[in-house]
Amino acid sequence: MLKIDFLKQEKALYAPSVVTPCWVDVPPMNFLMIDGEGDPNTSAVYKESVEALFTMSYALKFKVKKGELAIDYGVFPLEGLWWADNMNDFKNGNRECWKWRMMIRQPDFVSGEFVAETRAEVLKKKQLEALNLMRFGGFSEGKCAQILHKGPFSDEGPTIRRLHDFIQASGYKLCGKHHELYLSYIRKAASEKWRTVIRQGGK
Repeated sequence: MLKIDFLKQEKALYAPSVVTPCWVDVPPMNFLMIDGEGDPNTSAVYKESVEALFTMSYALKFKVKKGELAIDYGVFPLEGLWWADNMNDFKNGNRECWKWRMMIRQPDFVSGEFVAETRAEVLKKKQLEALNLMRFGGFSEGKCAQILHKGPFSDEGPTIRRLHDFIQASGYKLCGKHHELYLSYIRKAASEKWRTVIRQGGK
């Protein structure tokens, strides 16, 4: 059986420096995605959306492993795009006004038809309304700068400023949405050990 560790194969995307921001060209990729809004700390929809994304991602993984492809691979980390209609609400931490897109990348060999078939199977077993909000599709970022943040989300401010300063010092303007990739299993790891890739487009 073929085993694939995508995070090791694609270190440029998932293992930036914690000290120095870097540029990376992010290719088009396919994701399971759910859009929502509100405070992620209190929103029941947010919590169920994350659960639905992981439920589907693991269902797809095991179906691929047991099927004709017979490929064993690690599920990609949860990712989040964050923004607000008034970006001051985002900068000031007014989470009730935040909008988000939570998503988990899927390997290229996972097709839309395969996702639809698997979702129908999962819906028979799991009563997760967020499964009906989920969509499968492509997402492309292109040229981005990124850096690794270690520690709780509440301490990201200086890391984000360092990333933004790097983009502007390079002669570019910020573009796209604030993007985070959550490499740690936060329910088990201590918050000071959380590892988050922070990514921002530049043009």
